[in-house]
Parts: sequence; structure tokens; C-alpha cells
Amino acid sequence: MVYQDEMSRTLIRSIILHSLKGLLCVGFFLSGIHATLGVPLSLPSTPYTYTVLDQDLSAALQEFGSNLNIRVNISAEVKGRIRGRMPDLPPREFLDRLTKLYDLQWYYDGLVLYVSAAKEAQTRMLVLTSIRFDAFKAALDELNISDDRYVVRPAPGNGLVLVSGPPRFIALVEQTFNGLVAEAQARPHVAAAPTRESVLILFRGSSTMVVRDGRPEASYSSDVPQQDGVGGKPELSQK
Repeated sequence: MVYQDEMSRTLIRSIILHSLKGLLCVGFFLSGIHATLGVPLSLPSTPYTYTVLDQDLSAALQEFGSNLNIRVNISAEVKGRIRGRMPDLPPREFLDRLTKLYDLQWYYDGLVLYVSAAKEAQTRMLVLTSIRFDAFKAALDELNISDDRYVVRPAPGNGLVLVSGPPRFIALVEQTFNGLVAEAQARPHVAAAPTRESVLILFRGSSTMVVRDGRPEASYSSDVPQQDGVGGKPELSQK
């Protein structure tokens, strides 16, 4: 009799949990979540209830994305298990709590939520040759690639850019950089107009001084005495 009562209570608890989960999913859909979310990641403010006794971390993240109708890409380096009940938190805080507890990083590119281990973070040094940092940063902002959590910082003199973050973020930053460089190199280059050389000839008695671009260049003597002045160059013989 005691055994039957215990089985009945277990069945009732299972039915209640299943019903709550169904209501939770309905609540998410009614809150206006769509298949394609804008950047940055927009999530509802209603608490995300997640009850589990023992589940793989990757499976929990996949279920998180499924409940919110978001595509999730999880790195093979994301490992661990969730044991015990998680507190009821808004979805963004729930995601941030998991990344903190399990040393993860996440990045949303507007279509897919990428989750990776923090140890997979990458750092790049980009050399600014044909583009300026201001133009590079403006392009990242315009394309909604910039993320305040991750680094895009110029070195003194604007010759180098330090970039650091999860793999998907780094990939998009490098693609943007390469595209800007290719565009700059494809522009037609306007050749600089040749500068005209300034030549001045000074006559003083039998000597002549040539001044080129404001600098004395050579002294000459002439067989025929000349009156002091400035003029065209005669037939000269160099001393």
C-alpha cells in the first residue's frame, strides 16, 4: 500500500512538471520571440524556469535555444553537467550565469548564438596599412559586429589593432578587416603631379652662381665679363 502511494505521488509530480514546462514554452512564444532576432540578442524579461537533476551542459544550452526559438551552435569544448535546480532568472541572466559557472563565452551574430569555452578565446594583431582605425571601427559598429565585452583596441599611432574574443567574433572582425583592405587596394591611385624645379642663375662680374630650389649648387667663371644681375645661363666653363 505504501509502495502504491509513493508511485502515485511520483506520477502526480511528473504530470505537474510536464504541464509547467508546456505553459512556460507558450509564455515564451506569446512574449514576441521570433525566429530571427536582431543584434544585440533580445530576450524576454520573464523568468526562465529550468528544473533538472542531472543533465549535460550542452543539452541544457540546446534546450535553452529551443525554448526561445534561437539557433544555437555549441563548441565541442563546452563540457560539464548541470546538477540541481537553477534559480528562476530572466533568460539573459540565466545564460550569463551558465557562462560564469562553467567558464564559457557566448556571441550572437544575429542568426546564431555561438557558445564556446573561454579557453578558446583568440587574440589577433591587425596591421593598419591602407585603412584607418576610425573607418574600421565604424564598419564594425554599422554591421552590428562590435561587442563591448570583447576587445577591439588600437595601438599608439593607429598602426596596429588588438582584437580579442571568442572564435565567431574574431572571424567576423577579420572578415570585415580583409574586406576593407581589399576595397582600399581596389581604388584607383592618383599619381602625384610632378613638382617644378626652381633654378636661379646669379651673375657677379666674371663668376656665375647656380641656385637650384633655393640651394647654391655650383660656381662658374665666364671668359666674357658680365654685369651683376640675374639672367639666363651663358656658355660657362666650370673652375
